[in-house]
Amino acid sequence: MENKTIINYHDVEIHRNDHLVLRDVDWTVSPGEFIYLIGKVGSGKTSLLKTVYAEVPVTAGEAEVFDYDLRDIRRRDIPMLRRRIGIVFQDFQLLTDRSAWDNLDFVLRATGWNSREEREERIDKVLRLTGMQAKAMKMPHELSGGEQQRIVISRALLNEPDLILADEPTGNLDPDTGKRIMTHLYEISQTTGTAIVVATHNHSYTRTFPGRVLICERKILHE
Repeated sequence: MENKTIINYHDVEIHRNDHLVLRDVDWTVSPGEFIYLIGKVGSGKTSLLKTVYAEVPVTAGEAEVFDYDLRDIRRRDIPMLRRRIGIVFQDFQLLTDRSAWDNLDFVLRATGWNSREEREERIDKVLRLTGMQAKAMKMPHELSGGEQQRIVISRALLNEPDLILADEPTGNLDPDTGKRIMTHLYEISQTTGTAIVVATHNHSYTRTFPGRVLICERKILHE
Protein backbone atom coordinates (compact mmCIF):
# COMPACT_ATOMS: atom_id res chain seq x y z
CA MET A 1 0.00 0.00 0.00
CA GLU A 2 1.06 3.62 -0.37
CA ASN A 3 3.01 5.08 2.53
CA LYS A 4 0.03 6.63 4.26
CA THR A 5 -1.07 6.68 7.88
CA ILE A 6 -3.18 3.62 8.68
CA ILE A 7 -4.65 4.81 12.00
CA ASN A 8 -5.16 8.44 12.86
CA TYR A 9 -6.89 9.30 16.18
CA HIS A 10 -7.20 12.79 17.63
CA ASP A 11 -8.85 13.66 20.96
CA VAL A 12 -10.69 10.32 20.94
CA GLU A 13 -12.90 9.19 23.80
CA ILE A 14 -13.94 5.58 24.37
CA HIS A 15 -16.77 4.47 26.66
CA ARG A 16 -17.95 0.98 27.61
CA ASN A 17 -21.32 0.58 29.32
CA ASP A 18 -21.47 4.32 30.05
CA HIS A 19 -18.05 4.26 31.76
CA LEU A 20 -15.16 6.30 30.39
CA VAL A 21 -12.34 3.92 29.38
CA LEU A 22 -9.88 6.27 27.62
CA ARG A 23 -9.88 9.97 26.87
CA ASP A 24 -7.80 12.43 24.83
CA VAL A 25 -6.36 9.62 22.71
CA ASP A 26 -3.95 10.88 20.05
CA TRP A 27 -2.58 7.92 18.10
CA THR A 28 -1.15 7.29 14.68
CA VAL A 29 0.08 4.07 13.09
CA SER A 30 2.10 4.06 9.88
CA PRO A 31 2.80 1.17 7.49
CA GLY A 32 5.40 -1.27 8.80
CA GLU A 33 5.41 -0.02 12.40
CA PHE A 34 5.70 -2.45 15.32
CA ILE A 35 3.84 -0.97 18.28
CA TYR A 36 3.19 -2.11 21.83
CA LEU A 37 0.15 -1.16 23.88
CA ILE A 38 1.29 -1.73 27.44
CA GLY A 39 -1.06 -1.64 30.41
CA LYS A 40 -2.63 -3.59 33.22
CA VAL A 41 -5.77 -5.68 32.76
CA GLY A 42 -8.68 -3.26 32.50
CA SER A 43 -6.57 -0.30 31.39
CA GLY A 44 -8.36 0.04 28.04
CA LYS A 45 -6.02 -1.81 25.65
CA THR A 46 -8.66 -4.19 24.32
CA SER A 47 -11.30 -1.47 24.06
CA LEU A 48 -8.90 0.66 22.03
CA LEU A 49 -8.15 -2.22 19.65
CA LYS A 50 -11.86 -2.96 19.28
CA THR A 51 -12.52 0.61 18.13
CA VAL A 52 -10.07 0.06 15.26
CA TYR A 53 -12.26 -2.62 13.69
CA ALA A 54 -15.51 -0.87 14.67
CA GLU A 55 -16.64 -3.28 17.37
CA VAL A 56 -16.59 -0.56 20.05
CA PRO A 57 -17.77 2.93 19.02
CA VAL A 58 -15.64 6.04 19.26
CA THR A 59 -17.76 8.47 21.27
CA ALA A 60 -15.81 11.70 20.76
CA GLY A 61 -12.92 13.06 18.72
CA GLU A 62 -11.64 12.16 15.25
CA ALA A 63 -10.81 8.57 14.32
CA GLU A 64 -9.80 7.31 10.90
CA VAL A 65 -8.63 3.82 9.90
CA PHE A 66 -7.75 3.31 6.22
CA ASP A 67 -9.68 6.48 5.35
CA TYR A 68 -12.82 5.15 7.05
CA ASP A 69 -14.25 7.69 9.48
CA LEU A 70 -15.09 5.57 12.54
CA ARG A 71 -17.49 8.21 13.87
CA ASP A 72 -19.56 7.90 10.71
CA ILE A 73 -18.84 4.45 9.26
CA ARG A 74 -21.78 2.74 7.55
CA ARG A 75 -22.67 -0.73 8.75
CA ARG A 76 -22.19 -2.15 5.26
CA ASP A 77 -18.61 -0.79 5.14
CA ILE A 78 -17.49 -2.52 8.35
CA PRO A 79 -16.77 -5.91 6.63
CA MET A 80 -14.58 -4.10 4.08
CA LEU A 81 -12.67 -2.38 6.89
CA ARG A 82 -12.20 -5.67 8.76
CA ARG A 83 -10.96 -7.44 5.64
CA ARG A 84 -7.88 -5.20 5.74
CA ILE A 85 -7.13 -6.02 9.39
CA GLY A 86 -5.78 -9.29 10.79
CA ILE A 87 -6.75 -10.04 14.39
CA VAL A 88 -4.88 -12.36 16.75
CA PHE A 89 -6.91 -13.22 19.85
CA GLN A 90 -5.55 -14.44 23.16
CA ASP A 91 -8.11 -17.25 23.33
CA PHE A 92 -7.50 -18.40 19.70
CA GLN A 93 -11.21 -18.55 18.66
CA LEU A 94 -10.62 -21.46 16.30
CA LEU A 95 -13.58 -23.53 15.11
CA THR A 96 -13.19 -26.76 17.08
CA ASP A 97 -15.16 -28.98 14.70
CA ARG A 98 -12.72 -28.72 11.78
CA SER A 99 -9.01 -29.00 11.02
CA ALA A 100 -6.56 -26.12 11.06
CA TRP A 101 -6.63 -26.13 7.25
CA ASP A 102 -10.43 -25.99 7.18
CA ASN A 103 -10.41 -23.13 9.69
CA LEU A 104 -8.34 -21.14 7.22
CA ASP A 105 -10.41 -22.21 4.22
CA PHE A 106 -13.59 -21.17 6.04
CA VAL A 107 -12.24 -17.62 6.44
CA LEU A 108 -11.22 -17.35 2.80
CA ARG A 109 -14.59 -18.60 1.56
CA ALA A 110 -16.36 -16.19 3.92
CA THR A 111 -14.35 -13.26 2.53
CA GLY A 112 -15.06 -13.97 -1.11
CA TRP A 113 -12.31 -16.30 -2.34
CA ASN A 114 -14.28 -18.48 -4.78
CA SER A 115 -11.42 -20.31 -6.50
CA ARG A 116 -10.38 -23.45 -4.62
CA GLU A 117 -6.98 -23.37 -6.31
CA GLU A 118 -6.33 -19.79 -5.15
CA ARG A 119 -7.48 -20.66 -1.63
CA GLU A 120 -5.12 -23.64 -1.46
CA GLU A 121 -2.23 -21.50 -2.70
CA ARG A 122 -2.93 -18.80 -0.14
CA ILE A 123 -3.30 -21.26 2.76
CA ASP A 124 -0.02 -22.94 1.79
CA LYS A 125 1.71 -19.56 1.80
CA VAL A 126 0.55 -18.47 5.26
CA LEU A 127 1.27 -21.90 6.77
CA ARG A 128 4.81 -21.69 5.39
CA LEU A 129 5.20 -18.24 6.95
CA THR A 130 4.26 -19.60 10.39
CA GLY A 131 5.96 -22.99 10.02
CA MET A 132 2.71 -24.93 10.37
CA GLN A 133 2.43 -26.85 7.07
CA ALA A 134 2.98 -30.19 8.81
CA LYS A 135 0.10 -29.59 11.24
CA ALA A 136 -2.46 -28.33 8.73
CA MET A 137 -4.75 -31.37 8.97
CA LYS A 138 -4.75 -31.55 12.77
CA MET A 139 -7.85 -30.65 14.75
CA PRO A 140 -7.41 -27.72 17.19
CA HIS A 141 -7.49 -30.03 20.24
CA GLU A 142 -4.56 -31.98 18.75
CA LEU A 143 -2.39 -28.83 18.70
CA SER A 144 -0.45 -27.28 21.57
CA GLY A 145 -1.32 -23.74 22.69
CA GLY A 146 1.62 -22.34 20.73
CA GLU A 147 0.63 -24.26 17.62
CA GLN A 148 -2.95 -23.04 17.88
CA GLN A 149 -1.71 -19.48 18.17
CA ARG A 150 0.45 -19.94 15.07
CA ILE A 151 -2.68 -21.09 13.20
CA VAL A 152 -4.42 -17.96 14.48
CA ILE A 153 -1.55 -15.84 13.13
CA SER A 154 -1.86 -17.74 9.82
CA ARG A 155 -5.57 -16.87 9.81
CA ALA A 156 -4.77 -13.20 10.47
CA LEU A 157 -2.44 -13.15 7.44
CA LEU A 158 -4.87 -14.72 4.95
CA ASN A 159 -6.14 -11.53 3.34
CA GLU A 160 -2.69 -9.91 3.29
CA PRO A 161 -3.72 -7.24 5.80
CA ASP A 162 -1.93 -3.93 6.09
CA LEU A 163 -2.50 -4.05 9.85
CA ILE A 164 -2.44 -6.85 12.44
CA LEU A 165 -3.90 -6.34 15.92
CA ALA A 166 -2.67 -8.86 18.49
CA ASP A 167 -4.55 -8.73 21.80
CA GLU A 168 -2.45 -10.41 24.52
CA PRO A 169 -1.31 -13.01 21.96
CA THR A 170 0.93 -14.77 24.49
CA GLY A 171 -1.36 -14.45 27.51
CA ASN A 172 -2.34 -18.15 27.58
CA LEU A 173 1.11 -19.49 26.74
CA ASP A 174 4.19 -20.45 28.74
CA PRO A 175 7.15 -17.99 28.52
CA ASP A 176 9.17 -19.95 25.95
CA THR A 177 6.19 -20.48 23.65
CA GLY A 178 5.18 -16.84 24.12
CA LYS A 179 8.62 -15.72 23.02
CA ARG A 180 8.40 -17.88 19.89
CA ILE A 181 5.02 -16.33 19.03
CA MET A 182 6.47 -12.84 19.47
CA THR A 183 9.38 -13.85 17.23
CA HIS A 184 6.88 -14.86 14.51
CA LEU A 185 5.00 -11.58 14.77
CA TYR A 186 8.20 -9.54 14.72
CA GLU A 187 9.54 -11.41 11.69
CA ILE A 188 6.24 -10.87 9.85
CA SER A 189 6.50 -7.15 10.55
CA GLN A 190 10.09 -7.02 9.31
CA THR A 191 9.59 -9.12 6.17
CA THR A 192 6.13 -8.07 4.94
CA GLY A 193 5.93 -4.43 5.99
CA THR A 194 2.68 -5.12 7.84
CA ALA A 195 1.99 -2.75 10.73
CA ILE A 196 1.52 -4.73 13.94
CA VAL A 197 0.03 -3.55 17.24
CA VAL A 198 0.56 -5.88 20.21
CA ALA A 199 -1.43 -5.32 23.40
CA THR A 200 0.41 -6.89 26.33
CA HIS A 201 1.27 -6.45 29.99
CA ASN A 202 4.64 -8.15 29.48
CA HIS A 203 7.22 -5.34 29.39
CA SER A 204 10.13 -7.72 28.72
CA TYR A 205 9.12 -8.17 25.08
CA THR A 206 9.88 -4.51 24.38
CA ARG A 207 13.56 -5.16 25.09
CA THR A 208 13.82 -8.29 22.95
CA PHE A 209 11.70 -7.06 20.03
CA PRO A 210 12.14 -3.28 19.82
CA GLY A 211 9.18 -1.18 18.78
CA ARG A 212 7.25 1.93 19.68
CA VAL A 213 5.75 1.69 23.17
CA LEU A 214 2.43 3.28 24.18
CA ILE A 215 1.15 2.98 27.73
CA CYS A 216 -2.49 2.83 28.86
CA GLU A 217 -2.91 4.04 32.43
CA ARG A 218 -5.31 6.27 34.37
CA LYS A 219 -7.60 6.47 31.32
CA ILE A 220 -4.81 8.05 29.23
CA LEU A 221 -2.68 6.71 26.36
CA HIS A 222 0.86 8.09 26.33
CA GLU A 223 4.36 7.28 25.05
